[in-house]
Amino acid sequence: MNDLFPSLGKADVAARLDASIASHQQNYFALFSSLLGGIVTDPRWMLVPVDDHLVHRGDGVFDTAKCVAGNLYNLEAHLDRLETSAARIALQAPLDRPTLRAAVIATVRAGGRRDCLVRILLGRGPGSLGISPRDAPRASLYIIAYAGQPPFMTTHPGGARIITSRVPVKSDFFATIKTVNYLPNALMKLEAVQAGVDFAVAFDAEGHMAEGATENFGIVTADRRLRLPGLAHILAGTTMKRAAELAVEIVRDIERGAITRTEALTASEVLIFGTTPDVTSVVAWDGHRIGAGQPGPVGQALNARLQRDMLENHDLLTAVWK
Repeated sequence: MNDLFPSLGKADVAARLDASIASHQQNYFALFSSLLGGIVTDPRWMLVPVDDHLVHRGDGVFDTAKCVAGNLYNLEAHLDRLETSAARIALQAPLDRPTLRAAVIATVRAGGRRDCLVRILLGRGPGSLGISPRDAPRASLYIIAYAGQPPFMTTHPGGARIITSRVPVKSDFFATIKTVNYLPNALMKLEAVQAGVDFAVAFDAEGHMAEGATENFGIVTADRRLRLPGLAHILAGTTMKRAAELAVEIVRDIERGAITRTEALTASEVLIFGTTPDVTSVVAWDGHRIGAGQPGPVGQALNARLQRDMLENHDLLTAVWK
């Protein structure tokens, strides 16, 4: 039995980690760990303690920002949401906001990629395998810079196909907090993968549009109004919010409120918003054609404006390299 499962010392563990690297790990550029007090750039050493409540209880929050052409886009909005989520579960970050911001910048810089995603994970911290938050003497913070995917419409200019999810939506309290407990979200993505489509979108118990696995949704009506779900049942997406601000000169009006499935299926356009997909146009839903069955004018114009905003709006850009 010992030959199959040997007891490993520190040197053995280090040797085995050095000898084993998976292909997907090449997409991880740098990790800051508050437990280490620094940044590592070798993916094999990007480790999190098994007794961190972030891992075994899902007791933590996170946010993900994007670095475009060497600038972090809309970073303050992501830090605002991280703080809001943390406050909702009585979790205090181990770094104050200016130091946290500096850690994000330093991590991306250490990763050496001008275009990447950066995820900030704030956990209750290590301390036990129990459930009580009091078992963790201090919170943990991990920041990882990693490879992102091109915007969806860049690789899929014909638009996205989606399905209606059968996964129950989160309750209002949990829906509005960006926690690391993403099992419902993962199951929604699994539905899309198994159905051979790009995204899934959920509806609440009243039959109103909610959100996707990691995306927000909205519709454009025949009279060119942009309609978005109310924020009581969904996570307030930073991309959705910014897109709504940019849409002022594109659409006739912007409204928030309940959207039924019938209203969505008969809309002129259905749009997806997210840090990774940016603004994505839906062309088919549950096999039904949306609008003309091709990306519509509002979605295309709004996505183009968002792309320019990421490169030219200096008020929302945080330079990583100066």
